Amino acid sequence: MGEQTTPQVDVIATSSFIPPADVPFETDAGGGQALAEFAGRACYRSWDKPNRRTATNAGYLRHVIEVGHLAVLEHATATLYIRGVSRSVTHELVRHRHLSYSQLSQRHVIADPSFVVPDPVASDEDLADLFSAAAGKTRQAYDELMTGIEQRLSGTEGAARSKRARQAAQTLLPGARGTEIVVTGNLRAWRQVIAAHGSDASDDELRELVITCLERLRGSEPNAFADFVVTDLPDGRRMASSALVTEA
Repeated sequence: MGEQTTPQVDVIATSSFIPPADVPFETDAGGGQALAEFAGRACYRSWDKPNRRTATNAGYLRHVIEVGHLAVLEHATATLYIRGVSRSVTHELVRHRHLSYSQLSQRHVIADPSFVVPDPVASDEDLADLFSAAAGKTRQAYDELMTGIEQRLSGTEGAARSKRARQAAQTLLPGARGTEIVVTGNLRAWRQVIAAHGSDASDDELRELVITCLERLRGSEPNAFADFVVTDLPDGRRMASSALVTEA
């Protein structure tokens, strides 16, 4: 029985920015960060950057975050491809309605038997063996259900019969089954997800996922996430929080 315990997150798309030729706007960043800065400066036509504290893109976005004017971050988006997570954690993730999702179909993709083992289980040999045995029995029951349902629907056309059998049998599979999901959100929405689930009070798998997302987003849009601090907890887990006072 395959096991996945570490989320794999890739940034596969970000906003591009094309400044208007007739606007005297210059910045030291690109992509979504530059777009957010342009949107903010367009509100006041502050192209000349009179304030030295906000003259750089990093300084400008830090000020935006400090005062809570996060609407300018909604113009820029990032798309992440997330793998190695459980269906249970994506059930939590998709509750954030300001993100857009395209998830692996559990009804059509059944060959991969991988399951995500929770950290408190994976770190204990006896618990890990118990988890693996239970996952194996569940998969065996799934296969037996598939066979029985297809036999019961023997009078149904082949493709339709298999589809109906899969959609009935897959309800038995546990939330620990591995999945993949493409998620798009504007930078403000990503910040809200990280702030909501980066704390010690969050679900372990979800917290580790959003911290991994934070690390990848910092690689493409560092100034929009520079205020987040990742710290190690005494038991080895990590948490993320903003060092600035921001909008809830």
